[in-house]
Amino acid sequence: MTTAPTVDGRAIGLAHYAGRSVLEHVLTRHGATFARHITLRAAVVADGPVTADALVAEVVGALKTDPAAVRVTVEELLAEELLSADGPLLRPTEAGRQLLAVVGAETGEISARIYAGIPAEDLAAGGRVLTLVTERANAELAALTRQE
Repeated sequence: MTTAPTVDGRAIGLAHYAGRSVLEHVLTRHGATFARHITLRAAVVADGPVTADALVAEVVGALKTDPAAVRVTVEELLAEELLSADGPLLRPTEAGRQLLAVVGAETGEISARIYAGIPAEDLAAGGRVLTLVTERANAELAALTRQE
């Protein structure tokens, strides 16, 4: 391992994009996109059926993206029968759960290789730092949004 720089926005960004590129490579093999994956995952891990508005809000909060784009993604997942609608409630279909499981298994193997050999205490420290950075960045974004 090379000497690591101090954690900053660039280091976090490089790690994020490297990991996201791995995920997108796996998703492409399954005909999926990052936006669809994140939206489907939000539906799968929900405590039960969700409204479209709740699902959109969850994804917008996670990805800091345009709600209209997430609504399009939800419609795509419905059209592909990866989500189903029962009145106003959405739930993942068996095909949606299967896709998420297959992608999760493939990326899990890759993640195991990526994180192999990193001491647990380093991973815990990194997790604490990233959680704090995320909280502070979300607070700054909220303040900027209020100013607009």
